[in-house]
Amino acid sequence: MNALAATSRNFRQAARLLGLDSKLEKSLLIPFREIKVAPRSLLSPLLSSPRRRPELDSVCLLSISGSFPSQVECTIPKDDGTLASFVGFRVQHDNARGPMKGGIRYHPEVDPDEVNALAQLMTWKTAVAAVPYGGAKGGIGCSPGDLSRSELERLTRVFTQKIHDLIGTHTDIPAPDMGTNSQTMAWIFDEYSKFHGHSPAVVTGKPIDLGGSLGRDAATGRGVMYATEALLAEYGKSISGSTFVIQGFGNVGSWAAQLIHEKGGKVIALGDVSGTIRNKAGIDVPALMKHRNEGGQLKDFHGAEVMDASELLVHECDVLLPCALGGVLNRENAPDVKAKFIIEAANHPTDPEADEILTKKGVVVLPDIYANAGGVIVSYFEWVQNIQGFMWEEEKVNMELHKYMNSAFQNIKAMCKSQDCNLRMGAFTLGVNRVARATILRGWEA
Repeated sequence: MNALAATSRNFRQAARLLGLDSKLEKSLLIPFREIKVAPRSLLSPLLSSPRRRPELDSVCLLSISGSFPSQVECTIPKDDGTLASFVGFRVQHDNARGPMKGGIRYHPEVDPDEVNALAQLMTWKTAVAAVPYGGAKGGIGCSPGDLSRSELERLTRVFTQKIHDLIGTHTDIPAPDMGTNSQTMAWIFDEYSKFHGHSPAVVTGKPIDLGGSLGRDAATGRGVMYATEALLAEYGKSISGSTFVIQGFGNVGSWAAQLIHEKGGKVIALGDVSGTIRNKAGIDVPALMKHRNEGGQLKDFHGAEVMDASELLVHECDVLLPCALGGVLNRENAPDVKAKFIIEAANHPTDPEADEILTKKGVVVLPDIYANAGGVIVSYFEWVQNIQGFMWEEEKVNMELHKYMNSAFQNIKAMCKSQDCNLRMGAFTLGVNRVARATILRGWEA
């Protein structure tokens, strides 16, 4: 089951538990707007027209629709003088609770269904976290590693030129995602400001020197750590003395590993594309970080032994943290999972079939729409600081993040009790209920 089908399924289950009106349910599921970057071939008739306009050589068409995909093309000159076209998306799902919020990813396999699912997921995630946003998500189908810095900048600026009227401080606020970073956000901020004046709050995840928030880089990983603390405490356990397996050692996985290590947790196995390693006595995470920051790969780290990557997710441990791609836990490997707790630091790492298997096995799964909400919470703090023109100390950022994560967990628990459901449905019913209430209060009519 793909990400869109799985997310929609969870939404419908939550809607049934809440007893939502069928028309309201359908309304909440339909995206507010979809923006799609189309292949150049679709627009070739326009380009060959006698009335061809020169400015269309760079970006050819922008049409807007609430129910159907809009199309706009970005074509950039490469460093060697050739032209390259890229396909991308921006889905704006819901704005009942506030401006829409979500990342922009650069990846060769950006898929419209996945972007739609992640935009929808952001709507429920922001509601669960109690930050005043709706959901959005976007991406461009490219391999950022194959593009030079100047090519990435041109691509980012052209894309921003065509969507600048559709994003904004109080409309839709992008953030970094897979394949993008603070520099990407700096380019969007600069290009957008050419049209609308100085607007640092149009994006979050910016460099500190351009209005980024202290603590933002570690926010998702720190939120994962706070979520793990809250869940384990419910079962009379703590991070200290527990064993952890982490899949993914990018921003989220590396910060989660460092913070868990600092709390006395024992990371006994982890892996990414550069290798999979284990040490039953516990991996020295600071030494591993030093090794990686010096350009080393996981498989070459001397403080652990190399293991088969296929064994990572089913390795014996107390807590499993999937921190990489979606769909990694499925019906094939779920029966062999030995972890007692799973913290979904990635988006949609568990397929619905795997979810059912894990529930029957008694594995407690903390869902992604809560577990990895630390990033969007601190993005909200950055947005607030930019609007106020008053920046916070990192201690305040981390303290407020802790409060938001703990409050959300207590609200999820309360929903689990009132609806007699598991943590995933508790989180979904909490998020969906808040969005439905906001929609009705704003004057929705059946």
